[in-house]
Amino acid sequence: MPGFSIRAAGYTAEVITLGIVLLLLGILLGIGILTTLGVILLVVGVILMVLGSLDRAVGGRRHYW
Repeated sequence: MPGFSIRAAGYTAEVITLGIVLLLLGILLGIGILTTLGVILLVVGVILMVLGSLDRAVGGRRHYW
């Protein structure tokens, strides 16, 4: 994405990373709740990243970084 950097994303990159880690752990260990939480965090992180990079106000905040 033009003008988007992981460093500028702040917590969004952390949410996406945590989602990926939980998703992989849930799949490897066979724990369903970890897989579910991983998918939820991954989807929320990607949505916030996309909306934040489009300069769209989300939840009353203009930027999430």
